[in-house]
Amino acid sequence: MSNIDIGINHTDRLAVAEGLKRLLADSYTLYLQTHNFHWNVTGPRFRELHLMFEEHYTELAIAVDDIAERIRTLDVPAPGTYKEFVRLSSIEEVEGVPSAEKMVEILVAGHEAVVKTCRAVLKPAQQADDESTAALVSDRMRLHEKTAWMLRALTQ
Repeated sequence: MSNIDIGINHTDRLAVAEGLKRLLADSYTLYLQTHNFHWNVTGPRFRELHLMFEEHYTELAIAVDDIAERIRTLDVPAPGTYKEFVRLSSIEEVEGVPSAEKMVEILVAGHEAVVKTCRAVLKPAQQADDESTAALVSDRMRLHEKTAWMLRALTQ
């Protein structure tokens, strides 16, 4: 780490960055799942789900970049390998190709997991007076809560 002075002490920057690394790993894992499901969804709701999954993975691609750049802004290296993401993520990888209905259920659980990770990152960011991270994480949390709600609505 270099000697930066952005009003957040070294220890707090490390703590916030560690939480952001978990958020990045969860977001990237969810991105991969969503992209995989976009490619492999079949059934009567193919077009609807195919297009929805594309919207979701496109948004997640932007999100992972924003999260990684925030980690770098805190002067900490951002994880960027599958091995690191698997170690850091709370989202399990999916084997095979589930049914369209199961894909939706898996994605609901994934978005809910990201919300929980956001909540865990938000606390150290707020304690460090790191408004930039708090804003980023709050925005992510709101988006994942809404996406989970919309996906859950498909199962009712």
